[in-house]
Amino acid sequence: MYNMKCIGVLTSGGDAPGMNAAIRAVTRTAIFNNLQVKAIYRGYKGLITNEIVPFQTESVSNIIQHGGTIIKTARCVEFRTPEGRKQAYDNLVKGGIDGLVVIGGDGTFTGARIFAQEFNFPIVGIPGTIDNDLYGTDTTIGYDTALNTIVEAVDKIRDTASSHERLFLVEVMGRDAGFLALYGALASGAEAAIIPEIVTEVDQLEQLIQHGFRKSKNSSIVLVSESEITGGAMGIANRLKEKGYNPHVTILGHIQRGGSPTANDRILASRIGVAAVDALLDEQRSIMIGIVNNEIVHVPFNKAIKDEKPVDKYMFDVLRLLSI
Repeated sequence: MYNMKCIGVLTSGGDAPGMNAAIRAVTRTAIFNNLQVKAIYRGYKGLITNEIVPFQTESVSNIIQHGGTIIKTARCVEFRTPEGRKQAYDNLVKGGIDGLVVIGGDGTFTGARIFAQEFNFPIVGIPGTIDNDLYGTDTTIGYDTALNTIVEAVDKIRDTASSHERLFLVEVMGRDAGFLALYGALASGAEAAIIPEIVTEVDQLEQLIQHGFRKSKNSSIVLVSESEITGGAMGIANRLKEKGYNPHVTILGHIQRGGSPTANDRILASRIGVAAVDALLDEQRSIMIGIVNNEIVHVPFNKAIKDEKPVDKYMFDVLRLLSI
């Protein structure tokens, strides 16, 4: 251990179910290792405004089952400026914080990488995003819960679609990644998923129609990623209307981010939270803790942020095969 006496923890960007479990794991692992813990409220904004609060083991009691984040999260334009980051650094020094654990997605890690380079400050990242779009980890905290929320919603929509013999387009989150749409479609028995990764290769809507999506098959559900690349559910609906279909659109929106985390997300967050503190104690820095083949891995920030996480095209073929 290299003079590490106090660890800070913050959540940044969009909330994800399981973030509280990660906060709990970081806090209690640090205390177990005789370290102080300080929580930074409202992410990088809280670093700049000095919203830093000491945490004890009881500070994280009874939170593992709750969604959201007890230490709040916020977007912070000021942190994108050198002046804002300098203020954040000064507050870390003033608070006696020697290392930082940040929980979030690619935007969170982008800010952490720049900050760590500028001030030579030890930072370890925990992947918390429902989109599951970070390279170097098989899954991210919150993804499993969001996926189950989508499946539950689509199951209910299916009742109406079948009763009225209707075509439904269900828009799910995933601005740049189609994991929620693809795997949500597979798990719910949907007829198709329209995702940004495939749109760049083929016109999925035309392909869908050519492979048996007929007007006579009125009871159907298609999941659509909210991406500008796909056009979203409304964009697909407009195209279908031009071809004589009468689709109904449901946009799930922020319901996908909320709710009590699944057992998988709680366990994942706990494992990664422990590993994040261990990494700081082992003098690791500017890395994200990931999980690959059920093993903990360390992924440099620049790879986690810049490298594109591929969707398994085989699973797309499975969906198409099973939807006949």
